[in-house]
Amino acid sequence: MNWISRKIHLYNVTMGLYMLDWWERYLFNILILVLLWFIFYNGSRSASEFYNSYLKPKLLVDGKFVV
Repeated sequence: MNWISRKIHLYNVTMGLYMLDWWERYLFNILILVLLWFIFYNGSRSASEFYNSYLKPKLLVDGKFVV
């Protein structure tokens, strides 16, 4: 058993996916991927908005960085 197949097996056992059918496993994995995409996408938008509205004006004075 190579490293990747061990990690897949560990994921299946940890999440309890080993007892599901193949189509239920795929459906669960798709839902997890959509959830992760939603979290990362909105997190990056929030971080960008925070940087542009709060940090960037404080770092720039007359177009120059202040240390």
